[in-house]
This record gives sequence, structure tokens and C-alpha cells, in this order.
Amino acid sequence: MSEVDFEQLAEIELQKDEEDFAVLGVQNSAPVTGEDANLSIHHPYYDVARHNIIQVAGDDNSGRMVITFSCCRMPPSYQIDHVRLLEYLKFTLDRYVENDYIVVYFHYGLNSRNKPSLSWLQSAYKEFDRKYKKNLKALYVVHPTNFIKVLWNIFKPLISHKFGKKVSYLNYLSDLRDHLKYDQLNIPQEVKWHDEKLLSKQKGHPPRSAKIPPPRPPLPMQQFGVSLQYLKDKSQGELIPTVVKQSVSYLKLKGLRTEGLFRRSASVQTIREIQKLYNLGRPVNFDVYGDIHVPAVILKTFLRELPEPLLTFESYEKILGITSVESILRATYCKEILYKIPAHNYAILKYLMCFLNMVHRESITNKMTSFNLACVFGLNLVWPSEGTLSLGALVPVNMFAELLIEFYENIFSSRSFTGEALP
Repeated sequence: MSEVDFEQLAEIELQKDEEDFAVLGVQNSAPVTGEDANLSIHHPYYDVARHNIIQVAGDDNSGRMVITFSCCRMPPSYQIDHVRLLEYLKFTLDRYVENDYIVVYFHYGLNSRNKPSLSWLQSAYKEFDRKYKKNLKALYVVHPTNFIKVLWNIFKPLISHKFGKKVSYLNYLSDLRDHLKYDQLNIPQEVKWHDEKLLSKQKGHPPRSAKIPPPRPPLPMQQFGVSLQYLKDKSQGELIPTVVKQSVSYLKLKGLRTEGLFRRSASVQTIREIQKLYNLGRPVNFDVYGDIHVPAVILKTFLRELPEPLLTFESYEKILGITSVESILRATYCKEILYKIPAHNYAILKYLMCFLNMVHRESITNKMTSFNLACVFGLNLVWPSEGTLSLGALVPVNMFAELLIEFYENIFSSRSFTGEALP
């Protein structure tokens, strides 16, 4: 079968999918038009990035970076250069492919008006060489349709068995909850509506509006998912939480020269087991697990599961302003922001940054420079009180984290400073 025949077959199946959407009563036409307010017009791929097709959405349950691709945000083909879209996807992934990462592909919204050609898809797959495929640990295809099945058959000769095992098809958004922190995802409203329509047609699936049971009160010794004040009160005033102190101490002793520290993921089952031990107040011996990346993931998980980020919600907007500050004044700007956060948060942050500065100083061996560490820790230190961290906001957030790590001694020398108050 020729490429033209394949193109026609794919088009037929896509039209069938659109007819099925119409039967469900779901509109599948106009893309989402909301733009990222934090995206600079000077961004090298502003023409593509402004559509918010690609987003970075925190970590999954194994501490791996999550990147989403939303088809419903793709404008009609005449309004976007698909070559530029591919370049932008690579530009985004290049910041994270040295770490373990996963991709969530929201298929709903792909239609005959915005779909790229099969030749583009083939060239895109070939463009993603081993550098991109090696650390991709999972590709979740949400709301797959007949079109996806046709594509799979077309591309099967090109796709290695190893890569094929990384692909999972999820029929409902709720299936994502088993794999990642669902609330971190910036899911387009159109995708949520489509999911509700699918659920309403299926027996045995509770409606999305079903009440969620209230959260259970925390355990007396709980470490994960509770406030820093709760931890302080339950530990008789100890400033540094037990899980932070123990994981950092272990990594200082045995992990400083580990190549790719904080880049790798760990077994979900192991992480959950250790979380349970900590929450029950039982001892944890990291030697038992034989994997230096386990305490590294535990540390990131602790930070990400705080009800309020270590750098606080109040600091978020000020942190985004770091890019507009002259380079020579940025360290001072960081000190001014840190002056405003609670003393308890400051003590933990200083403890953590001291350690990350030590990791940075061993970067010749471990390959974890302040920039690399910032890409890992930035979104674990601060996020907005509502919604998710946008791709445009990652630049200032990561820059702020990099400054804290690289200029630790200067920024944390004292909480006192001179200069004008923050706006």
C-alpha cells in the first residue's frame, strides 16, 4: 500500500472518529485559544508555544518529569508550521531528556483540519533518536480512537519492540491517577468534557460529579502530604523534617558522586513502601533497597506533596519577576524574596540548598550542575496556588532555583539585607 493510500485510510478513520464524537454530542472543532501569560513574545518559538500544545506538568509517582501534548490546542494546519512544532517539541524535551521522563498525549481534538500529514509523523519519529527514546519511560495515549489504531499499524515496522512496550492506552482520564499526580496536569476543559461524555455512555463507571470522600486526618507521625507546621508540632520543635534530614544525610554520605543524581526514577512500589514507613513513624534503612536513586526520589516526593510549596504561594509572582531583574542584581533579589518567607521554611530551604550546592560542586563527576539541579527542583520548590505551573513560568522558576544553588553562600549568608522593598 502506498503512502497516499495510507493517508487516505487514516483520513477515513479520522472522519469516523469525528462522527463518533458528534454522536456523543461533543464538539471537536475549534482549538483552545488561551495563551500563557508568562510566555515572552521574544521566545524563539513564540509562534508555536503560545498555543500551549506542549506543557510540563511536574513529576509522576516515580519522580519522573511529565510532559503533556494536547491535540485540541492545535490550530488548523494553515495557522501553524508543523516543522516548527516539531522543532519546539525537541527544544522543550532537550531540557529534560537527560532525566527519566514520561509523555501524556491527549488525543481528543485531532481532526481533519489540524492533523499533520503521515509523512510529517514519520519524519518526527525518525527525528527522535536514542537521546530522546532512552529516558522516555512511558507514553500514555489518552482517549485512543480508530485513527490511533490505524497509525499504530502503519508505524509498527518502524517502532522497536522496546519502545512499543512503553506505550499505554488509557480510555478515561481517571486511569491517569494510577500513574501520576493527576491534579498537577493542565488538562484542557474540552478533554474533560469529552471524558464526561464517554463515562456517561459506559455502565459501571461512576459519573465525574460523584462526591470524593473527605480526606482522612493525618497520622501522628505522618511526614508526607502534611504542612511544615504540623511536622514541627509533632517533632517537638525540630526544624528539619525527619525525611529531609535522613535522605539528605544518606545522599551526602553515598550519593554525591553518583552520575545523574536526581535524574533517575525509582520503583513506585518501593517509594510507596518507604512513604508508609515514614508516615507510621517506623525506621527507614536506605541500604536495604540497594538504589541510591530511592532517597533522591523520596526527597523530591516530600517537597512536591507539601500542601504549600517550600517557597510559599505568596512568593510565586515575585519569583516570576526574576527574569526582568538585571543579572548583577538577581542574587540580591533572591535574598529579598527569601527574607519574606517564614523562618521555618527558610531553615529547611537553607538546609536543602546547602546540600544541592555540594552536589553542584561535584558536577565534574555527577554531571549535575546548578542548571541541571534547578531543572529538577524548580517546580518542586514553588507552584501557583491555583492551576498548574505553565511552560512559560518554568524559565524564571528554574532560574531562581539555579541562583539559590549556585550562589548559596552569598544568598543565605544572612536574612538581613539592604535595598528597596519588593514591589
